[in-house]
Amino acid sequence: MGLVRAAIIAALFMIGTGQPVDAQDVTLTSRDGDVEISGNLLGFDGEFYRVDTIYGELTVDGSGVLCDGPGCPNLEDFVARVSLSGAPVIGRVLIPALLEAFAIRYDYVLSRDSLEDGHYVYGLTNAESGSLVGEFTLKLSTSDEGFADMLADDADIVMSMREVRDDEVRRAADMGIGDLTARGRSMIVALDALVPVVAPSNPLQAITTPQLADVLAGKITNWAVLGGPDAPITVHVVTEKSGLGQATQDRLLAAQNGALVDGAVRHPDGQALIEAVAADPFGLGVTSRSETGNTWPLALKGTCGFALRATRRAVKTEDYPLTAPLFLYMPARRFPKLVREFLTYLRDPSAQLVVRRAGFVDQAPEEIEINAQGDRFANAIARAGTEVGLEELQRMVTRLSPLRRLTTTFRFEAGSARLDAQSRSNVQQLARAFEIGLYDARRVVFVGFSDGEGPAAGNKRIAEQRAEAVKTAVIAAAETANMARITIETEAFGEAMPMACDDSEWGRQVNRRVEVWVR
Repeated sequence: MGLVRAAIIAALFMIGTGQPVDAQDVTLTSRDGDVEISGNLLGFDGEFYRVDTIYGELTVDGSGVLCDGPGCPNLEDFVARVSLSGAPVIGRVLIPALLEAFAIRYDYVLSRDSLEDGHYVYGLTNAESGSLVGEFTLKLSTSDEGFADMLADDADIVMSMREVRDDEVRRAADMGIGDLTARGRSMIVALDALVPVVAPSNPLQAITTPQLADVLAGKITNWAVLGGPDAPITVHVVTEKSGLGQATQDRLLAAQNGALVDGAVRHPDGQALIEAVAADPFGLGVTSRSETGNTWPLALKGTCGFALRATRRAVKTEDYPLTAPLFLYMPARRFPKLVREFLTYLRDPSAQLVVRRAGFVDQAPEEIEINAQGDRFANAIARAGTEVGLEELQRMVTRLSPLRRLTTTFRFEAGSARLDAQSRSNVQQLARAFEIGLYDARRVVFVGFSDGEGPAAGNKRIAEQRAEAVKTAVIAAAETANMARITIETEAFGEAMPMACDDSEWGRQVNRRVEVWVR
């Protein structure tokens, strides 16, 4: 009886989810008959009951109680069910590809049924018994609707192309589903990027980020201003209700306090946008890297001559200025075991390979030899001047030549010392790598860089401080790592190796970074 009571007391602060059931009266009785809990059954995840009682919502270990009442689930034929709602970019290809790989790995048979209104149900069946063990329902809507569905208890997981907004965080807390900004309430499942696209017949090859923002805001209306033909520009965007549309607004227009031009053609999703742009010789749109179709993606250039395309490596390192993480947001609830196993699988190296094959950018760290970074060092030489002289460049080359750069890079939110979403995820990933010994007996150097605004000496000090702060954050997150087995250092070169031009806030933000170099 003591164990059962202890489990019940411990459950007071747990919130569970799982098998959706209509709220019905049930009675949970301890196996010795001494403890009894009555209330409305809110959910069952195959292991735990979630019950609304006079004491509040309780989560009770099913192994210690017997269930009596019309809402009691069938323990032997339990099916783990979970619903995901939100961005089609994530739900149309990525999640199904990961479910297929998960099914193969754990010997399940995957099936798909189409429902109404953009719903799909993926079933997992035990290959030996033929019994259904799990159902994943995907609702392809928008990031906004995904969060709305979670807040209305119509979805368990949100698929989003943007970070959760402050009002959504407040509403989630008010509804008792936890702090959506807390650790463990979200994960980045893959990386994508915003890319400007034109029709294949358009002669334009590149555009500056400020120019792109001005086109979207209606400040540039003719292709001749961009070096193209004397013709009006038709702006194509995805609806502002979608994560892609909101990311376009946040990353391009909000940075200059601009508003979308009135004549912009709005599309329900990325697929509709790329079809329209491909057929419009004078159209320009912003879509995701994973959905460019038959359009021509433009490079982002700067007035100083640097140009960046949304290559896999540039997105992974966030060197491309419009990198866009793809999020899964989850309430503070206990998922069924099968669902927890799937979420854990998403961190597996084999899952990262699936992400890559599905057309997205994975998060698996890669090591880049210095010989493969000639463009970066050439840019450093080209930008050298009175403040960053030959001696400092020689010191940088000498220091970094024996090392390899990791694609794991840390950048900061605009106008803030806070790491951005992708970098916060990188902290946890690098910490886990430390914990499992991937860098034992190796040398890890956190190298700080800055933009070129202000005196070079001050920029170098700021870069040193950022490198030290990132190192401290990673070590603090690696709670079980034996740090004595790893040689960890910090270094800074300030503005010596710019990744982009400093002529815009986008370029300066890309240049403010902490890289990781290893030997």
